[in-house]
Amino acid sequence: MKHGAKHIVSVSLGSAKRDYDTCVTLLGREVRLERRGTNGDLRAAAALIRALDSAKDNKVDAIGLGGIDLYFYIGTRRYTVRDAARLAREARVTPVVDGSGLKRSFERRIVKELDGTVNWRGKRVLMVSALDRYGMASSLEHMGAKVLYGDAIFGLGLPIPVYSGKTFRVAARALLPLVTELPIAWLYPTGSKQDVDAKNTFSRFYAWADVIAGDWHFIRRYLPARVDGKVFLTNTTTADNVELLRERGAAMLITTTPRFEGRSVATNVLEAALVALSGRASLDSSAYDALTSQMGLRAGVLEL
Repeated sequence: MKHGAKHIVSVSLGSAKRDYDTCVTLLGREVRLERRGTNGDLRAAAALIRALDSAKDNKVDAIGLGGIDLYFYIGTRRYTVRDAARLAREARVTPVVDGSGLKRSFERRIVKELDGTVNWRGKRVLMVSALDRYGMASSLEHMGAKVLYGDAIFGLGLPIPVYSGKTFRVAARALLPLVTELPIAWLYPTGSKQDVDAKNTFSRFYAWADVIAGDWHFIRRYLPARVDGKVFLTNTTTADNVELLRERGAAMLITTTPRFEGRSVATNVLEAALVALSGRASLDSSAYDALTSQMGLRAGVLEL
């Protein structure tokens, strides 16, 4: 790494098979982007964060939390996830972010900018989880899409589709104080579960939709054998993931974060990079908007 370069590490509860270590140029500065998966092991993730935070050589400028959300936002209300907060507290000095800042700002803007590509009005969108991407979900609804809020389906395994943003918000505000206290493994596929097809009982919701949106690991876990003509709006996809969608008949893949070396980086990685470059411990939505505009970030659109 060059003198003055920034180093960020994403500590993920996901599979270590998806790890990478690459250097990119952002805002005219070299940034080393590194991901280290802990295969769903919270203790290993905590130990790694402590080690990174205390390292004197090869200092890490910011840490991203992957495979887990630190915060859920519904409108202006913020809810803290217990397991993630415990991990974040392991860092005493180094800033820790989870990508929720970019999801609230950049992803909301990206949906509006994509309207000329997709034409959201009237599109049926399966949002596999709106809790962690409420900015995206609310923006889709605002642009005239018919959104199916799939949190109960994909997060809790209950075949209960919600087609109203208002209903979703009321239910989320009532349940989040409880949900955020649950073990993360109950709510989200971690470790090797990210690479295993679940018993596919939700194919009809994919069949209903024109667009499948949200977290890739939820999408991948229940992906039907055929998704002919579907558009996918997600991120954190590798070259293998792209090939999988192509084989199953998808028409288009849109990633909300840029692709480096054949993969789209997670929002926690990009957010950690922006925090590191800013030299501040945290940024607000206006700062993220300013930095991503300065970088000229756009969604990645890939015809399949």
